[in-house]
Amino acid sequence: MTLADKILAFNHTLHLEEAHLPPSVQVLYPYINLNSPIIDSITRQFYNKYYADDFQRRMIIGINPGRHGAGLTGIPFTDTKRLEECCGITVDNFQCHEPSSVFVYRMIAAFGGVKEFYQQYYFTSVCPLGFVKVQPNGKELNYNYYDDKAFFQRIKPFIVEKLQEQLSWGFDRNKAFCLGTGKNFEFVNQLNNEFHFFDELIPLEHPRYVVQYKWKELDNYVQKFVNLLK
Repeated sequence: MTLADKILAFNHTLHLEEAHLPPSVQVLYPYINLNSPIIDSITRQFYNKYYADDFQRRMIIGINPGRHGAGLTGIPFTDTKRLEECCGITVDNFQCHEPSSVFVYRMIAAFGGVKEFYQQYYFTSVCPLGFVKVQPNGKELNYNYYDDKAFFQRIKPFIVEKLQEQLSWGFDRNKAFCLGTGKNFEFVNQLNNEFHFFDELIPLEHPRYVVQYKWKELDNYVQKFVNLLK
């Protein structure tokens, strides 16, 4: 099996018991929803294009899928615009915009392009499933795995199991990168100290933080990422 085969099989078996969820919190299942045939097509095209091999890669670990990126396309930090413009994968059925993907794909271009980048790196998340919290007015907001410590403890076995499963595919365990220098790094570092996933875990600013708060310095952050990832 290629790495693409393993990723696709993994994505389609993800499931979290509803009993683990706090009130008003719902699971985002990017791979099992109303758009699942479309998502299946997108993810198969993407992973077979960039991961149909057995090269050893390093992990870049995000938080959990959000509503507008991986929560819709099934691919971390990748919206439909970047799929079409950067990856050559056309999506006719819907369109989405993920601010984080603006930074990520500018960084990938500076790194050397999508082919070179994805041959060396694999984006994943601490929790491979995303969450939304439904407000009293019915509006859905992104909900992170670390937003409630009791919730984190309930889903911790799921998180650990899924990280270990992915690591069993042969990723480089000498070094990994964590997106988010605050809570995400705090939680991932705690997990790494307990379960020894990687010898070294390096924090990087989360792309959403860069886009939202450091836009004027975006090129500096792009260069910082490239320098650390090269």
